[in-house]
Amino acid sequence: MTDPCGWLVAHGSSCVEVLGFVSGVLCVYLVTRENIWNWPLGAITAAFYIVVFARAGLYSDTGLQMVYLVLSFYGWWHWLRGGPQHAAPLRVSRAPAREMLLLGIAGIAMWMLFWRITRMLPGAKAPLLDAALVASSLVAQYMMTRKYLENWLLWIAADVLYIGLYFTRGLRLSSLLYAVYLALAILGYWQWKRSLLRPSFASS
Repeated sequence: MTDPCGWLVAHGSSCVEVLGFVSGVLCVYLVTRENIWNWPLGAITAAFYIVVFARAGLYSDTGLQMVYLVLSFYGWWHWLRGGPQHAAPLRVSRAPAREMLLLGIAGIAMWMLFWRITRMLPGAKAPLLDAALVASSLVAQYMMTRKYLENWLLWIAADVLYIGLYFTRGLRLSSLLYAVYLALAILGYWQWKRSLLRPSFASS
Protein backbone atom coordinates (compact mmCIF):
# COMPACT_ATOMS: atom_id res chain seq x y z
CA MET A 1 0.00 0.00 0.00
CA THR A 2 1.67 3.21 -1.20
CA ASP A 3 -0.85 5.67 0.23
CA PRO A 4 -2.30 4.52 3.58
CA CYS A 5 -3.97 7.89 4.15
CA GLY A 6 -5.70 7.64 0.79
CA TRP A 7 -6.88 4.14 1.66
CA LEU A 8 -8.32 5.42 4.94
CA VAL A 9 -10.15 8.24 3.19
CA ALA A 10 -11.62 5.75 0.70
CA HIS A 11 -12.92 3.70 3.64
CA GLY A 12 -14.53 6.58 5.51
CA SER A 13 -11.66 7.65 7.78
CA SER A 14 -8.40 9.63 7.63
CA CYS A 15 -4.88 9.63 9.03
CA VAL A 16 -5.82 12.54 11.29
CA GLU A 17 -8.75 10.57 12.72
CA VAL A 18 -6.52 7.54 13.36
CA LEU A 19 -3.96 9.69 15.16
CA GLY A 20 -6.75 11.26 17.22
CA PHE A 21 -8.09 7.80 18.03
CA VAL A 22 -4.75 6.54 19.34
CA SER A 23 -3.88 9.66 21.33
CA GLY A 24 -7.44 9.94 22.66
CA VAL A 25 -7.52 6.40 24.04
CA LEU A 26 -4.14 6.82 25.70
CA CYS A 27 -5.18 10.20 27.11
CA VAL A 28 -8.36 8.91 28.75
CA TYR A 29 -6.53 5.86 30.11
CA LEU A 30 -4.02 8.18 31.77
CA VAL A 31 -6.91 10.16 33.28
CA THR A 32 -8.31 6.98 34.86
CA ARG A 33 -4.87 6.47 36.43
CA GLU A 34 -4.75 10.12 37.61
CA ASN A 35 -1.57 10.55 35.57
CA ILE A 36 -0.68 14.21 34.99
CA TRP A 37 0.58 13.53 31.45
CA ASN A 38 -2.99 13.07 30.24
CA TRP A 39 -3.24 16.86 29.88
CA PRO A 40 -0.55 17.54 27.25
CA LEU A 41 -1.68 14.44 25.38
CA GLY A 42 -5.25 15.73 25.58
CA ALA A 43 -4.17 18.98 23.93
CA ILE A 44 -2.64 17.00 21.05
CA THR A 45 -5.82 14.94 20.69
CA ALA A 46 -7.93 18.11 20.60
CA ALA A 47 -5.79 19.48 17.77
CA PHE A 48 -6.37 16.34 15.70
CA TYR A 49 -10.12 16.41 16.28
CA ILE A 50 -10.47 20.09 15.38
CA VAL A 51 -9.59 18.98 11.87
CA VAL A 52 -11.78 15.84 11.93
CA PHE A 53 -14.95 17.55 13.15
CA ALA A 54 -14.57 20.63 10.97
CA ARG A 55 -14.42 18.36 7.92
CA ALA A 56 -17.56 16.51 9.11
CA GLY A 57 -19.62 19.69 9.61
CA LEU A 58 -19.87 19.16 13.40
CA TYR A 59 -19.12 22.77 14.23
CA SER A 60 -20.12 22.65 17.89
CA ASP A 61 -17.69 19.78 18.38
CA THR A 62 -15.01 21.70 16.51
CA GLY A 63 -15.42 24.59 18.93
CA LEU A 64 -15.44 22.15 21.83
CA GLN A 65 -12.01 20.83 20.85
CA MET A 66 -10.70 24.40 20.82
CA VAL A 67 -11.91 24.87 24.37
CA TYR A 68 -10.32 21.52 25.30
CA LEU A 69 -6.97 22.96 24.23
CA VAL A 70 -7.33 25.73 26.79
CA LEU A 71 -8.75 23.47 29.51
CA SER A 72 -5.87 21.03 29.01
CA PHE A 73 -3.37 23.64 30.14
CA TYR A 74 -5.61 24.71 33.03
CA GLY A 75 -6.14 21.10 34.10
CA TRP A 76 -2.40 20.44 33.94
CA TRP A 77 -1.70 23.32 36.31
CA HIS A 78 -4.64 22.63 38.61
CA TRP A 79 -3.82 18.95 39.10
CA LEU A 80 -0.27 19.91 40.03
CA ARG A 81 -1.06 22.89 42.26
CA GLY A 82 -4.76 22.67 43.13
CA GLY A 83 -4.30 21.16 46.57
CA PRO A 84 -4.10 23.02 49.91
CA GLN A 85 -2.54 26.50 49.57
CA HIS A 86 -1.84 25.65 45.89
CA ALA A 87 1.29 23.88 47.07
CA ALA A 88 0.26 20.25 46.65
CA PRO A 89 -1.32 18.04 43.98
CA LEU A 90 -5.10 17.94 43.77
CA ARG A 91 -6.90 14.86 45.03
CA VAL A 92 -10.24 13.34 44.04
CA SER A 93 -13.31 14.78 45.76
CA ARG A 94 -17.08 14.96 45.34
CA ALA A 95 -18.57 18.03 43.71
CA PRO A 96 -20.32 20.37 46.19
CA ALA A 97 -24.11 20.48 45.73
CA ARG A 98 -24.14 24.24 45.10
CA GLU A 99 -21.49 23.92 42.42
CA MET A 100 -23.38 21.06 40.77
CA LEU A 101 -26.47 23.28 40.60
CA LEU A 102 -24.51 26.15 39.06
CA LEU A 103 -22.87 23.81 36.54
CA GLY A 104 -26.28 22.42 35.59
CA ILE A 105 -27.63 25.93 34.93
CA ALA A 106 -24.50 26.83 32.97
CA GLY A 107 -24.78 23.64 30.93
CA ILE A 108 -28.38 24.36 29.90
CA ALA A 109 -27.51 27.95 29.03
CA MET A 110 -24.58 26.82 26.86
CA TRP A 111 -26.76 24.20 25.16
CA MET A 112 -29.31 26.81 24.08
CA LEU A 113 -26.60 29.25 23.00
CA PHE A 114 -24.68 26.69 20.95
CA TRP A 115 -27.86 25.40 19.35
CA ARG A 116 -28.95 28.87 18.27
CA ILE A 117 -25.54 29.52 16.73
CA THR A 118 -24.88 26.19 15.02
CA ARG A 119 -28.36 25.72 13.54
CA MET A 120 -27.70 28.78 11.36
CA LEU A 121 -24.35 27.53 10.02
CA PRO A 122 -24.35 25.99 6.52
CA GLY A 123 -23.78 22.26 6.58
CA ALA A 124 -24.40 21.85 10.31
CA LYS A 125 -25.48 18.31 11.23
CA ALA A 126 -27.84 17.46 14.14
CA PRO A 127 -27.34 20.92 15.74
CA LEU A 128 -29.63 20.33 18.74
CA LEU A 129 -27.99 17.07 19.80
CA ASP A 130 -24.53 18.29 18.85
CA ALA A 131 -24.96 21.41 20.99
CA ALA A 132 -26.31 19.40 23.95
CA LEU A 133 -23.33 17.06 23.86
CA VAL A 134 -20.89 19.92 23.58
CA ALA A 135 -22.41 21.69 26.59
CA SER A 136 -22.40 18.54 28.72
CA SER A 137 -18.83 17.73 27.63
CA LEU A 138 -17.65 21.19 28.64
CA VAL A 139 -19.19 20.75 32.08
CA ALA A 140 -17.68 17.27 32.41
CA GLN A 141 -14.25 18.49 31.29
CA TYR A 142 -14.32 21.35 33.80
CA MET A 143 -15.29 18.89 36.53
CA MET A 144 -12.35 16.72 35.49
CA THR A 145 -9.93 19.64 35.90
CA ARG A 146 -11.27 19.94 39.47
CA LYS A 147 -11.00 16.16 40.00
CA TYR A 148 -14.67 15.80 40.90
CA LEU A 149 -15.68 12.13 40.89
CA GLU A 150 -19.03 12.89 39.25
CA ASN A 151 -17.37 13.97 36.00
CA TRP A 152 -17.26 10.30 34.99
CA LEU A 153 -21.03 9.88 35.31
CA LEU A 154 -21.58 12.78 32.92
CA TRP A 155 -18.99 11.37 30.52
CA ILE A 156 -20.71 7.97 30.55
CA ALA A 157 -24.03 9.54 29.51
CA ALA A 158 -22.40 11.73 26.84
CA ASP A 159 -20.31 8.89 25.40
CA VAL A 160 -23.39 6.74 24.81
CA LEU A 161 -24.96 9.51 22.72
CA TYR A 162 -21.71 10.37 20.95
CA ILE A 163 -21.38 6.78 19.72
CA GLY A 164 -24.68 7.04 17.86
CA LEU A 165 -24.07 10.58 16.58
CA TYR A 166 -20.68 9.83 15.05
CA PHE A 167 -21.84 6.52 13.59
CA THR A 168 -24.72 8.23 11.76
CA ARG A 169 -22.33 10.97 10.51
CA GLY A 170 -20.05 8.36 8.92
CA LEU A 171 -17.28 8.76 11.51
CA ARG A 172 -17.05 5.05 12.22
CA LEU A 173 -13.61 5.18 13.80
CA SER A 174 -14.65 8.06 16.06
CA SER A 175 -17.77 6.10 17.01
CA LEU A 176 -15.53 3.19 17.99
CA LEU A 177 -13.30 5.59 19.89
CA TYR A 178 -16.24 6.76 21.99
CA ALA A 179 -17.18 3.16 22.70
CA VAL A 180 -13.66 2.77 24.11
CA TYR A 181 -14.12 6.07 25.98
CA LEU A 182 -17.33 4.67 27.47
CA ALA A 183 -15.51 1.62 28.82
CA LEU A 184 -12.70 3.82 30.15
CA ALA A 185 -15.20 6.21 31.78
CA ILE A 186 -16.72 3.29 33.69
CA LEU A 187 -13.22 2.18 34.69
CA GLY A 188 -12.30 5.75 35.62
CA TYR A 189 -15.32 6.10 37.90
CA TRP A 190 -14.36 3.04 39.91
CA GLN A 191 -10.66 3.94 39.97
CA TRP A 192 -11.37 7.46 41.20
CA LYS A 193 -13.92 6.22 43.72
CA ARG A 194 -11.26 3.97 45.25
CA SER A 195 -8.86 6.91 45.27
CA LEU A 196 -11.48 9.05 47.04
CA LEU A 197 -11.83 6.44 49.77
CA ARG A 198 -8.09 6.11 50.36
CA PRO A 199 -6.80 8.06 53.39
CA SER A 200 -3.74 9.32 51.51
CA PHE A 201 -3.06 10.25 47.90
CA ALA A 202 0.07 10.21 45.78
CA SER A 203 0.21 11.99 42.43
CA SER A 204 1.33 9.94 39.43
